[in-house]
Amino acid sequence: MAVTYSLENHVARVTIDRPDVLNAIDAETEAELNAIWHRVERDPEVRCVVLTGTGERAFCVGADMKNVSKSGLEYWAAPRPGGFGGIALRDTLDVPVIARVNGHALGGGFEMVLGCDIVVAADHATFGLPEARVGRMPLDGGMVLLQRQVPFKLAMGVLLTGRRIKADEAAAIGFANEVAPMAELDRAVDRWVGEVLACAPLSVRAIKQTIRRTAHLAAAEAQAMRLPAVIAALQSEDGQEGVRAFREKRKPAWKGR
Repeated sequence: MAVTYSLENHVARVTIDRPDVLNAIDAETEAELNAIWHRVERDPEVRCVVLTGTGERAFCVGADMKNVSKSGLEYWAAPRPGGFGGIALRDTLDVPVIARVNGHALGGGFEMVLGCDIVVAADHATFGLPEARVGRMPLDGGMVLLQRQVPFKLAMGVLLTGRRIKADEAAAIGFANEVAPMAELDRAVDRWVGEVLACAPLSVRAIKQTIRRTAHLAAAEAQAMRLPAVIAALQSEDGQEGVRAFREKRKPAWKGR
């Protein structure tokens, strides 16, 4: 298996485990990742996901160039609705995904980071979309996501040069939430996980579903949407529990229903 998966205390941990190739992703690895995302989408026990890579050198450096079997046009023509790694452009995964960026996130690896909701990076991590330097393009999310997440000129500076960005700069321009020394990375990630789990899981799902599925709409149109996750959250036991706990000055006991 090129990807490991575990679920404990409502937290799913997904780890790309190919350190010998800096966690680059080949067809088999991408199939494993897609299977995991489908599994997470069907499992109500999952309330948060942490995505990372093995080791301290790389989160993921994108596609495994040693195993390229398609031309650029053939690759582009193939259906890839979830984007790189099945996560970059995925709009059906309603639980929060935290990227634990333990090293280089390049090409498709950066696209996967852009597809996550919260990004916590080690201070030695770098980010980049170097595809143009090898005659390719960031087809699986990079070209369309980066410009939506950072100011236009900054996005163009990255996309049109293929240059790498250090972790501190990533935080400064807005696509990393926190930067921590490698020795403190897990502590920082767990703090974010704890903050997510402190919220009602159905409320979190509804918020993410609304943001992901209405970003293309005008604000009034988005507000008028009656999305399934929003309705489920409003009708949930947890909605009543949250109010009760506030009145009783105690922590709520979320049931996810």
